Amino acid sequence: MKKNNKITIYALLAIIGFNTSCTKDFNEVNTDPIGKSEVEAYQLMTFPLVNVLNANLVRNRNFNNELMQVTVDRNDAEGRVFRYDVRRTWADLTWNAWYVNLTDLKDMYSVASDPAKANKTYQGVPLLNKSYQGISLITQSWVYSLLTDTYGDVPYSEANDGKDGNYQPKFDRQKDIYLDMFQKLETANNLLKDGTIILSTSDPVFKGDVAKWRRLGNSLYLRLLLRVSGKAEIASIAIAKIKEMVDTNPANYPIMENNTHTARILWNGTNSTTAAFSSPLMAGVRPVDFRSPGIAEFFINNLVVWNDPRIQAAYGRSGVNRFGIRPGTSGYVGIPSGYAPGTAVNVESRFYSEGETNSPLTLQTDANTGIIMNCAEVDFILAEAAAKGWINGSAQNYYYKGIADAINYWIPTIMTGGATDPMVLSYVDAADIEWNNALPLSNQTPGALSKMLLIHQQKYYALFLVDFQQWFEYRRTSYPIIPKGAGLANGGRMPARLNYPLVTQSTNPSSYKDAVAAQGADDINTLVWWQKP
Repeated sequence: MKKNNKITIYALLAIIGFNTSCTKDFNEVNTDPIGKSEVEAYQLMTFPLVNVLNANLVRNRNFNNELMQVTVDRNDAEGRVFRYDVRRTWADLTWNAWYVNLTDLKDMYSVASDPAKANKTYQGVPLLNKSYQGISLITQSWVYSLLTDTYGDVPYSEANDGKDGNYQPKFDRQKDIYLDMFQKLETANNLLKDGTIILSTSDPVFKGDVAKWRRLGNSLYLRLLLRVSGKAEIASIAIAKIKEMVDTNPANYPIMENNTHTARILWNGTNSTTAAFSSPLMAGVRPVDFRSPGIAEFFINNLVVWNDPRIQAAYGRSGVNRFGIRPGTSGYVGIPSGYAPGTAVNVESRFYSEGETNSPLTLQTDANTGIIMNCAEVDFILAEAAAKGWINGSAQNYYYKGIADAINYWIPTIMTGGATDPMVLSYVDAADIEWNNALPLSNQTPGALSKMLLIHQQKYYALFLVDFQQWFEYRRTSYPIIPKGAGLANGGRMPARLNYPLVTQSTNPSSYKDAVAAQGADDINTLVWWQKP
């Protein structure tokens, strides 16, 4: 209880502006500077990114994966997420972690913009630094997009401003948050054009490669533009911007083009000269808990039907497939999600856990699970935009490239030629998932094929382990079409958001009431702005 109270206090302090974590060079970059007279931008980057990604992966495992039928918890108790029985306490962890770490990410911008630092350097890196400013805006937009897509209207323009005396920040409307994030990402793109060097040891994602940060910012921009593209009042603006970025002026908006551009933190220090960070799947989850949920029928059945290399031992290591899934006595057999309480179900297929086999490959210890955003997602964004006629180019080629990049992330170079690689064409033909221009754009009838179904069924697997993106995209598109079990609670409705943590009601009651009055009831079925007609 004391630990939980402390976490809640830290979250509140972060929202109102208390600086709880900073970083420095591992002797320098990763030394906590609290209590020092000055903090530099390079000290404010590593730990906030690691901490956010830790929370993302923890909740991806036990919340997103249960909602989106990756795993199924074999349990008849109340409060089972796979049955859409979502308790209010689920809201706390991500809210706390995201706001706590936004303090440092926001301060990175102001510190790197301080004119008093002109002509000052550290190890040859300018302290008045446009690249740190741009990275700050990108990472802020990333975390704020997670917040608003999870909860709806949230503190934004006044968040983390307690040092200025604002202890009850207003909740900004989601539309205003999105418009400001778009401006942040525009500014970041311009700031990063100069390529001002940064300290490689301060960057756990790209080791100081500023050009890749620029690609991430613009790829995130495409993600967020697509997310609001179905909202009538802003659709024309979003679609026009997507076209500008992809067709009209692509040289000014570089985006991810291959897996070397994927934004990730490789655990155990394998892509960082800063430190060895342990995966939260190993550091925070007991092996017995990691292997406890069964793999959902929906997730495993598609991979089996497609004969997907990601679950073939031949493409793994030491006889274990690349997804680290253990077959049962009957092979790859999943659990139907949403099964009714009292129904007898057996766990056959599940994830291997650390120490269970002699194989070094389990997702629990895999260095590749720390994904911020990957190239395959960008391919599928472009495939959808092309299929809808918003941009030039072949939806089929983007779709095939997305499949290749998604598989290549886990099995490098298996499909080296992208969209035209014979291996890709052979795979989609054998799996019966080839593109068909004669299909309708959308068709929600179960069993019916459509372009959106093809794209989003593959995008679902590309978003495996990526925070809540599977859930966000399902809420936006209703794809992929997932089966509904007889035991679902909440009237069988997929939750549309998480409620606000209870602490907000007691510590910021006026702003909380304003948010509820504007957005709707504070429950899991209230649609956020971009979901509403």
